[in-house]
Parts: sequence; C-alpha cells; structure tokens
Amino acid sequence: MIKKTNTLIPEIRFPEFLNEAEWVENTFEELFKIGNGRDYKHLGKGEIPVYGSGGYMLSVNDYLYDGESVCIGRKGTIDKPMFLSGKFWTVDTLFYTHSFKNCLPKYIHYVFQNINWLKHNEAGGVPSLSKTNIYKIKTLVPKPKEQQKIVSCLSSLDELIKAHNQKIEALKNHKKGLMQNLFPQEGEIVPKYRFPEFVNDGDWDDKKLGKICDVRDGTHDSPKYIAKGFPLITSKNLLNNGSMDFTNVSFITEEDYVQINKRSKVDKGDILFGMIGTIGNPVVVKTEGFAIKNVALIKDIGKLNQEFLAHQLKSNFIQKQFEKVNAGGILKFIALGIIRNLKVIVPSPKEQQKIASCLSSLDDLITGEADKIEQLNLYKKGLMQGLFPKINN
Repeated sequence: MIKKTNTLIPEIRFPEFLNEAEWVENTFEELFKIGNGRDYKHLGKGEIPVYGSGGYMLSVNDYLYDGESVCIGRKGTIDKPMFLSGKFWTVDTLFYTHSFKNCLPKYIHYVFQNINWLKHNEAGGVPSLSKTNIYKIKTLVPKPKEQQKIVSCLSSLDELIKAHNQKIEALKNHKKGLMQNLFPQEGEIVPKYRFPEFVNDGDWDDKKLGKICDVRDGTHDSPKYIAKGFPLITSKNLLNNGSMDFTNVSFITEEDYVQINKRSKVDKGDILFGMIGTIGNPVVVKTEGFAIKNVALIKDIGKLNQEFLAHQLKSNFIQKQFEKVNAGGILKFIALGIIRNLKVIVPSPKEQQKIASCLSSLDDLITGEADKIEQLNLYKKGLMQGLFPKINN
C-alpha cells in the first residue's frame, strides 16, 4: 500500500489502483435505500433472527428482508452499525439498508464504521437518527474492484480479531470449569480435583473471612472532587478481570486522601471488593497512592494467600452465599458484616499457592489475548483512516 495526499483519493491506496480515477462523491441517498424496522409480536417462534439497535433479540418464523444489509440504530444505540446477511427481521429501533447502487454492502459497512454517528444525533435524551439526515451524509466511493480489495483487507483483520475473541471465550470457559473443580462446592470440604501432591493432605478448613483477614471499608462520605489530585476508587473502577480502571476515576484533595486513609489505607497485596452497584470483582492491589469509597478492603495479615482468596471470592461457593443473603433478587449492596461472615474454605499454604498460580496463569493468558485485540483494533482504526478519504459532513 502506498500513501497519497489528494483529497479525492485515500491516503493509503493499494498499488494496483494508483492509476485509477479519483473516487466519486455520493450522498447515501444516491447509494442505497433505508428500510424501517417493524413490530414482530404477531409472528410465531422460528429460526429467523430479530435485531434491535442493541443487537440480537430472538428468532421468529418470518423475515423482513433477505440479503446483505448494513443496519444502524434509529433510536438508542446509534453508533454500532452491524452487517447482516440472509433472512432477518428488524424492529422499529433499527434501520436496515437495501437496493445498493454502485457499492458493495460490506464496503458501506466499513464506511459506517468510520462515521462518528453521535455527531448526527438528533435528540437531547435518547440518541436518535432519521432517514433524512442519514441520506444527506456524503462519502467517497471507488470502483467495485477497489471496494472489494478494501473489504478483503479489513475483513481479514476482523477475522483475526474474531479468532482472538473466540480464544478468550475458550480460556474463560476453561477457567470456569477449572474453578468448579479446584474449589469445594456447597456442602463439600474438599474439591473434586486436587493436584497429585495434595491428594492425601486431608480436608480443607472452613473459616469466617473476618477471622483470618482484617476486613474494612472505605469512606461512605462524598468528598469534593477536583481536577487533579489523588484517585478515589469506587466499585465501578474494579474490573472483572482482576484489574483496576483509572481512566474514569475521580480525584480528591490530599487532605481528604489522608483523612480516608486513617480508616482504610490500601497497601499492596490487599484485596478490594465492590460493595455498591457492581458487587464483587475482587482485585489484588498492585499499586498504591489512592483512596477508596464504598469498597471493601480485605487486608493481608499473613494468614491467607491473597491471590488464592481473590480467586475463591469469584467461585460458585461464595456466590451461593450471596444468593442466600439476597433471596434470589438483584444484589445492589452488600454490607460489610456479610463480607466478614463469608465462609471460606482453606487448604494448606502450599496448596493455596498451587491453585493461585494455576488460575493466575490463565488470567495472564486471557489478559494477553485482550491486549492483542486492543492492538489490532487500534491498528484497524488507523488503517481505516488511511483507506478512506476524509470528507466533511
């Protein structure tokens, strides 16, 4: 691929098209028609997928359109275009495209991905798009052979990203099954599977978490937020992959930071556990210099391998205890006393370490795959900016 600077051709162009004509400017109205979604409730169950702006909903026994189409949300999620092929039905919140002229549907799908749809939002509340405004959007279109080359290039990247996503799902499923076997289930005192060197070590001990760990929580007050200062971690910053997200964190003054840390100073090796909103997502702390709010702090006092404990806090054995407390409802808050009274089952320190190492190595593989996907998505984003000429809308 070779870089160019002309405004009617892309910055990056495949060599075989360097001497081709400039791309042609069209409005979307000149390239395709937009169809409205319809209600599906009169239809019976079947194998035809129904889609809304949020994605797949259910399957019915009739179809609204049969063929290749690019769909975009009319209301709700308006910035996630999807490519559909074959028979499908869309509801009122999702537009579908058809009757394409001089353009490949898959090419238009990538054009849609390159648009900041939120800039075309027409509502102050729930995001919305209209046919009228979509039709007005302009794009530049090459000849079909060049369209196909671009589609093939980007599709190969999508397939690679999809393969890594599938690998992540396989690793997560493997870990889920492993955890069910490595930790005792409800009513059991030994797990279904033990590493050979621990088979004759006897039963695990059951203990209340508050007896073997120092369990506290962060502030429940609402300190004043400032533009730059010390991070204040809440449940929303604890991710289910065992890490902390500092990208959308709020900041507090040094005075508030010192005051909160008198009650709940976080040290490396401690475990954070979400108490409000997002319940759980235990994280073993690997950095310092922040305070916590509405988050349980499980401090390492040398009686338990913290990595082992963090994995057990994600196990079915622990989740069943939360379900009993909440009587099957949606858990929005968990009291500190309940966390202290959690029953954990503990083997010898060596077996704890073995289990922790096994599960953490799987986590590292999952994180590695996620990092690859992030890099591929960044590469794709940059490539698309080069493959499509810029145009003002």
